[in-house]
Amino acid sequence: MKKLFLMVMAVWAGLAGTAAAQNLLSPAEATVYEGDKLADEGAWCWFADPRALHYENASGTINSSYVGYIDVHGAVKAVQYDFLKGRRSEVLIRSYFQPDDHNNPTFLVLPDERVMIFYSRHTDEPCFYYRISQVPGDITTLGEEKKILTKDNTTYPSPFILSDDPEHIYLCWRGIRWHPTIARLSLPDENDEVQIDWGPYQMVQSTGARPYAKYYSNGKDRIMFTYTTGHPDNENPNWLYLNSVNIRTLQLEDVQGKVLSTIADGPFKVNRTEQYAVDYPVAVVDHTPGVRDWVWQVATDKQGHPVIAMVKISGDKKKHDYYYTYWDGQAWKEIFLAHGGGHFHQTPDIERCYSGGMAIDPAHPEVVYCSVPVSGAFGRVYEIVKYTVDVRSGDVKAEPVTRHSRKNNVRPYILPDSENSPLRLAWMHGDYFDWIVSSARPGYPTSVYGDFRWEEEPVDLKNGWIAGECFGSGTAWMSGKTQKVDVPRECRKGDFTLFVAVEAGDEPLHGTVCKGKNWSWEADSASFKPCLTVGKQTVRSCNVLGTADSWLRYGRGTNGKWYPVEPYSRFTLAVVAEGGRLTTYVNGLVDQSMEGDCDLRGLLLDACNGRIGSYTVYHRALNPAEIARLDSQCR
Repeated sequence: MKKLFLMVMAVWAGLAGTAAAQNLLSPAEATVYEGDKLADEGAWCWFADPRALHYENASGTINSSYVGYIDVHGAVKAVQYDFLKGRRSEVLIRSYFQPDDHNNPTFLVLPDERVMIFYSRHTDEPCFYYRISQVPGDITTLGEEKKILTKDNTTYPSPFILSDDPEHIYLCWRGIRWHPTIARLSLPDENDEVQIDWGPYQMVQSTGARPYAKYYSNGKDRIMFTYTTGHPDNENPNWLYLNSVNIRTLQLEDVQGKVLSTIADGPFKVNRTEQYAVDYPVAVVDHTPGVRDWVWQVATDKQGHPVIAMVKISGDKKKHDYYYTYWDGQAWKEIFLAHGGGHFHQTPDIERCYSGGMAIDPAHPEVVYCSVPVSGAFGRVYEIVKYTVDVRSGDVKAEPVTRHSRKNNVRPYILPDSENSPLRLAWMHGDYFDWIVSSARPGYPTSVYGDFRWEEEPVDLKNGWIAGECFGSGTAWMSGKTQKVDVPRECRKGDFTLFVAVEAGDEPLHGTVCKGKNWSWEADSASFKPCLTVGKQTVRSCNVLGTADSWLRYGRGTNGKWYPVEPYSRFTLAVVAEGGRLTTYVNGLVDQSMEGDCDLRGLLLDACNGRIGSYTVYHRALNPAEIARLDSQCR
C-alpha cells in the first residue's frame, strides 16, 4: 500500500507540475517577452563552466560581465559588458574552430585580475587552448593563444582557484578514459605559460563508458562534483553520484567527509549495484529503478550543503522530469519541480535525452530556472520559468520569466557572482537541430538572450568623419594598387578609426591592407591570419580570415580532423586607436589589441590581391556600436 501510495503521489505531482507549467500564461497575457538579445549567433553545452561570469573588484575599477558561446561557423566568441564604461564589446576568441556546441569557452579571473579563457575541441585533441587578457578585467585585450598539452583527448574545461591554494589553478574536465579528470596547474608566468605540476588524474572509474560531471567549488578547499554512471542514452538506469576533492589532502571524499580514495593512487571505482548503494549510501544521490538520470548543476545552500538540479528521464526517453535534490545533513532528499516535456530540439531521431535545461541561482540556491514547454500565443514553446523551493514544506512556487515566445528558450544559466549585476540570467533562443554542424544537419543556429536590456552607446557616424570613399565594383582598387589617404594635418595625431570593406579575389586575401607611419595590418599568405604591427612588434592573430563552414559538407561526428578553411569572400576591418592602444575588429568583432602610440600620418590603403569597396576615416575612436553599424551596412 505504501508503494502504491508513493506511485500515485508521483503521478499526481507530475500531472500537477505539467498543468502548472502550461497554465503559467493566460490568453489575456499575450505580451511577448523573449528576453533581450545578447548575441546574434551562439550556443553552449552545459558541461563546461563557468560559460559566463560576472566580476567586480573591491577597489571599484572593474565591473564587467562576460558571456561565452560558439556559433555554427566555428567562431568561439564572448560578449563583454563593461558597466563602468557603459560599453558592450563582442570578442572573437578563436575563428575556424570545430563547429560543435560542446566547445564553448569558460572563464577564470586570475589573482592579478586578468581574465583567462579556456576552450577545447569535443574529445578530438589532447590539449586545451587558452588566452589571457592583457589588461585586468578586459577581454578585448586578449593575448596570444596558448596550449596545455595532455596525454588524452579533452572536453568540458572547468577551472578553479581556491583560497587555501591561491598559487594554483585546478582544472577539471572529461579526459582520461572519457571520465572525470583533474590536474593542478601553475599560475601563468611572465610569458603567460602554465605548467601541469600534479596530474592529470582520472578521479573515478564507472561501469558506464562516459560519466557526465558538473563541478562546484566552495572557494576555499574543496571542489564538489556530481556525475552519472554514463550517458543516459546508453544507461538505464543511470545513477547519480556526488564526491568532492579535498585540495589540502588531494583525496576524494563523500558528502560527510569520509575519504574514498587518494586521487594519485588511482580512480575510485563506481558501480550501480544494490550492494554499492549499501556500501556507499551517501555517495549515491539517486538510483531510481528504470530512470535515466542526467545532471544540470550543483551548488551549495546557506549551510554549505550540496543542492543539485537534475532531470529524471523515462526509459523510453519521452518524459523528462525536473527535480531539486538536496543534502539535508543526514540524507539525500528531492522535490519535484516540473515536467520538462521530452527532447526540446527539432530533430526527432537523435539526442532524445536533451532536456530544455535547468540552472540554480548560486546566490539564492532555493531558486531554479527551468526550460519547460508552455502553450502560448505561438503554440507550444519552451519558456524559462523561475521555481522557488521551500525545503521545509516542500512547496514550489512557479513564475514565468519568458512568455509567448516565438521560438524555444533553452539551457538557462545564472552568471556566478552576479547578484549585484543587472545581467544575471542568460539562455539560448531559437532553432536547434544538432550539437555539431555536418552534412546531415545545420547544427545550432540559436541566439543568446538575457534578462536585461542593454542601452547601446550613441551612434553618430557623422561625428569626427574626415575622409572616405565608396567604390562600385567596376572601379574598385585592384591588386597592386595603393591609395594614399589625404588626412588633414590637424587630424593626423590622436585617436582615430579606419574602417575598410574588403572583397577577396579568387584566392584568400594576403598582403598589407593598410598602414600608417608606426603601424600596419596585413593578411599572412601562409596562415590566412591577420598580422598587426605596432612599432617594432608584430603579432599574428590566432584567428583565420575564414570560417569552419566546410563542416557542412562532411559527416556527423568527432574524428579529430580539421576540414578546409572557408575563406571570407568579403569582410570588414576596423582599426581603432584609443588612449595609446590599437585594437582591430574583423566583421565587427574584436580581434587583436596592442599597446602603442599610433596615428594617421602616412596613411596608405592597398587592395592586395582583392578589392576594396569602401573606406572611412574618423578623427576619434568609434565605439563598438558604431563599428557594428558600419559593419552591417557594408557586409
